[in-house]
Amino acid sequence: MFDIAEELRAWCADGRAFALATVAAVSGSAPRRPGASLAVDEHGTAVGSVSGGCVESAVHALCLEALACGEGGLHRFGHSDDDAFAIGLTCGGVVDVLVTPVRPHDPVRPVLAAALAHAAGGRRAALARVVTGPPQQLGRALAVRPDGSYDGGLGGGPALDRAAAERVRALLLAGRTGTAGLGTAGGLCGQPLTLLVESAAEPPRLLVYGAVDFAAALARIGAFLGHRVTVCDARPAFTTRARFPDAHEVVVDWPHRHLAAEHDAGRLDARTAVCVLTHDAKFDVPLLALALRLPVGYVGAMGSRRTHAQRLDRLRAEGVPPDRLARLRSPIGLDLGGATPEETALSIAAELTAVRHARPATPLTGGTAPLHGPPAPAPGTWVP
Repeated sequence: MFDIAEELRAWCADGRAFALATVAAVSGSAPRRPGASLAVDEHGTAVGSVSGGCVESAVHALCLEALACGEGGLHRFGHSDDDAFAIGLTCGGVVDVLVTPVRPHDPVRPVLAAALAHAAGGRRAALARVVTGPPQQLGRALAVRPDGSYDGGLGGGPALDRAAAERVRALLLAGRTGTAGLGTAGGLCGQPLTLLVESAAEPPRLLVYGAVDFAAALARIGAFLGHRVTVCDARPAFTTRARFPDAHEVVVDWPHRHLAAEHDAGRLDARTAVCVLTHDAKFDVPLLALALRLPVGYVGAMGSRRTHAQRLDRLRAEGVPPDRLARLRSPIGLDLGGATPEETALSIAAELTAVRHARPATPLTGGTAPLHGPPAPAPGTWVP
């Protein structure tokens, strides 16, 4: 749902009736992951996608049907390529789609609006909807915040809502989207419930150190990919907003001091990427010595192989242990053969993407692994 949050907020503000179809679970190869959504309003206007095209028409019809009758449900689409006109996923996977009517007086509407409003303010929030369970509870929703407070209800009483909110909160703090079984919740509900939990987190951080042309290109592509980009350098003449219009923040400070302040403020996590483009030992070494000790997901540094070897010697002299040095990606980026700032930024962004999804960054041609890969890595690895 959060992939089309802006459109949904506008529809809620306009009082528009719509139905929301969301990928609840995926097995095998499928083009979209859990949380991907398609919304259809009462006039048939659609935003978003649940399959990249394979089953959009069928889901669109299910949304209109849910709006007309006021009842949603869980629908499964599987593999179908025997008949060119059959409804199914030609990629061979199976996808479960939850369809929920969101009309002005439906109980889910204020809950959904609360989750959207919280996320729009740059704060974490999760929306949980009942996917399987008693018919009268299907589609009922909770909007849960990081402190465990919540809006809405699952239709089983306050005790059940509190138990569900605590389970959803754990997934929210881990940044996970997917299904969660509630069991019988200690006797709080008569039969097990399955919840679709969609978590909205702050954008991942991209910290670019070194106010150089490569940094300007990397800030541009990093912002395009959905990162919150900071460019930092100690030289005020080079570190200006005019030179880095695509960065969210432009900071004049010594890089290692800035990174330490970000860590002390609790603004770094396993989704944070640190890219060191300064190419100057007096900046690089103290910065990398710190970065390699922090729980960030990616640390890369620009430089030739000779520069990298010299940098490793200096870092060893600073007492950085071998297991930490092994985290350093240098020369930074994938070998794409480019040399311009834009091509270099593309190679760095490609490596960031591969690391983020734990993929080998090999050509798809001739490969045998699923195109869309396994489910998201476990908490603690670099995930979106």
